[in-house]
Amino acid sequence: MAYDPSETDFGERSTRAVYVISVAAELAGVHPQTLRIYERKGLLDPARTGGGNRRYSEADIAHLRRIQHLTNAGLNLEGVRRVMALEGEIALLRAELEMTRVAAREAIEQVHRQYRRDLVPVSTSRLPARWTSNR
Repeated sequence: MAYDPSETDFGERSTRAVYVISVAAELAGVHPQTLRIYERKGLLDPARTGGGNRRYSEADIAHLRRIQHLTNAGLNLEGVRRVMALEGEIALLRAELEMTRVAAREAIEQVHRQYRRDLVPVSTSRLPARWTSNR
């Protein structure tokens, strides 16, 4: 099964930590100890209850599936960490680029509105003789 990044977009409910470690491990297709290893390696940071128990969200499960996809593709955990960091950086840069594009479009539209206001139609019949063409 191919990884589809669009499957990780769950909206608001994605960050609500509801799954205990055994359920999260089952949903991700790994052993619970694997989740603990991922956490120790800095690949995962689940929420904690007041008693210190881990709770995983839909976003965490999607993150786990992404880790599994990358490890199945042959990357070690350090490689996975680096790829995911780069993917995060790319996402931030894309968002910044989109904001820049929107700002540029708005600036261009503002300039167009401004110079349209500044243009005044001139009838050539009212121009002085030296400005009219005698051709």
